Amino acid sequence: MDFSPSGSACNFEQLQLRLEVAAFFKEESSVGVTELIQSMDVDKESSVSVSVAEPSVAVTDDQAPVSTIDPTPSPAMQLSIRSLAPPSIVPSIAPIPSVPAPILLPLAPLPVRPPVLRPHLSQNGEMRASDSDSDCDDSSRAHAASGSAVEYEISEESRQFRERQEKAKQELLMKRRASALAVPTNDMAVRTRLRRLGEPITLFGEREMERRDRLRMIMAKLDAEGQLEKLMKAHEEEEAVASVATEEVEEETLQYPFYTEGSKSLLDARVEIAKYSIMRAASRLSRARRKRDDPDEDLDAEIDWVLKGAGSLVLDCSEIGDDRPLSGCSFSHDGKLLATCALSGVAKIWSMPQVNKVSALKGHTERATDVAFSPVLNHLATASADCTARLWNAEGSLLKTFEGHLDRLARIAFHPSGKYLATASFDKTWRLWDVETGEELLLQEGHSRSVYGISFHQDGSLAASCGLDALARVWDLRSGRSILALEGHVKPVLGVSFSPNGYHLATGAEDNACRIWDLRKKKSLYVIPAHSNLISQVKFEPQEGYFLVTASYDMTAKVWSARDFKPIKTLSGHEAKVTSLDITEDGRCIGTVSHDRTIKLWSAAEMDKDKAMDID
Repeated sequence: MDFSPSGSACNFEQLQLRLEVAAFFKEESSVGVTELIQSMDVDKESSVSVSVAEPSVAVTDDQAPVSTIDPTPSPAMQLSIRSLAPPSIVPSIAPIPSVPAPILLPLAPLPVRPPVLRPHLSQNGEMRASDSDSDCDDSSRAHAASGSAVEYEISEESRQFRERQEKAKQELLMKRRASALAVPTNDMAVRTRLRRLGEPITLFGEREMERRDRLRMIMAKLDAEGQLEKLMKAHEEEEAVASVATEEVEEETLQYPFYTEGSKSLLDARVEIAKYSIMRAASRLSRARRKRDDPDEDLDAEIDWVLKGAGSLVLDCSEIGDDRPLSGCSFSHDGKLLATCALSGVAKIWSMPQVNKVSALKGHTERATDVAFSPVLNHLATASADCTARLWNAEGSLLKTFEGHLDRLARIAFHPSGKYLATASFDKTWRLWDVETGEELLLQEGHSRSVYGISFHQDGSLAASCGLDALARVWDLRSGRSILALEGHVKPVLGVSFSPNGYHLATGAEDNACRIWDLRKKKSLYVIPAHSNLISQVKFEPQEGYFLVTASYDMTAKVWSARDFKPIKTLSGHEAKVTSLDITEDGRCIGTVSHDRTIKLWSAAEMDKDKAMDID
């Protein structure tokens, strides 16, 4: 064997020698193998300690150098090998495979990306040269490698598409800018702004909203062109000049408060109404407590008896009331007289129950719209389209004329004390008058459109008005405040009535519905789909309010239970619109008038028999 002076070669040769000895002595004991390995370690140490000097080599001119080391083992090694026992079977170790060095292959050249002739489009329609920066770099490298520059060629279709996209973008930006501008909502202010901007104030067939949209687009266009600020500056200067002129004028005029100061007579009337309402409310509450606490009082039985009588109402009398359609009717407080009014402007008084004419009240120059009897005296008041209301006595003599409204009157009503008269008018106000002096105590605004109906609470503390603005309002007469605004009807409200129980209010409107309102909860309690046409009048039974009656343009009047608001009776017989109705104080008779010029009285035969038995 060739022993190299390096330590690694020596170790490799010693390992091969050990493997050959193990294979030669297969049946020797393991102890002998151990001694052999120890002797080999000793030989290893002796071989490693040999000097590292170069060995002596005989070299001739024609021969290669040859090592002088004898490959035969020493005698000591041979003696030790013979004396060792054969070792146990040791499996041979597989040679470690040599890993070949990796062969590096040359890289393939990168492919050259062809130029993109069609430009890319983003989502919003804007043109861009490439998808990303890396695409730009790759394209530049490809162009540099190819050495030729390629220019983009845009087709006619792409150019048109780009123009359409740009136009749509500009329109969108214009709309956004226009939506952010403050444009006046008043049509007169819109016209003024258009005139100041040098634009026509209106176009042929242009409506208010279209005119406002046109102003908005004009302002947005000016804003985009950078001219709006200049025009607005001029506008502000004009406003400043106008405000200075207005201030100079206002300095010369008196400054009035935002409210209207009432007269001394109105203050006295409010105090008197407050005292009267306190007494009436105390009486009503004591009566309600007595009915609740008295074991002999059966409220349900009493209501059933009243509703049974109302369900048995029949047509008792029909009389021609005037040459023109009738517009209103009212019973006296004792039920002995009936007053009617017509579009001829004449009001008539009829005796009950035979319906004989007592007197005719002539004085209005226009059609009469309503009539009402005083709750304490046999005086009555009439309203007319000549903007006046008149007070009459039972003999037909004119007592007072109430003038002040600017438009025709609708309904009228007496205060429960009989000292005050309320009139509703198409001038969007209702007014309170002193019956004794004829003085106007209160001019009350609050409705945005014409006021049609008016009614007083049984205690006298509240008043309710309704109008063509589909709204009903409740007013406190003691303070003059609007305490409730009842919203629910979708069309003009034509009738309103307080219930004697003190906390229910009924309204009838052009939406064919009658709504019941609870003043304690301040909301609608029940909606009665009452008729197939508008409701012209609604009234509660004046004694206890156990039922209510509605009149309608569907030529009928209907009776409804105030307990569950179910229909009790339908009063059919008129041949035209039913314009008004009234109920006697005892609730035994109902009177209706219509455009068919007739007066119809409805009474219950069973009630009349019971009344006769009570008299006996």
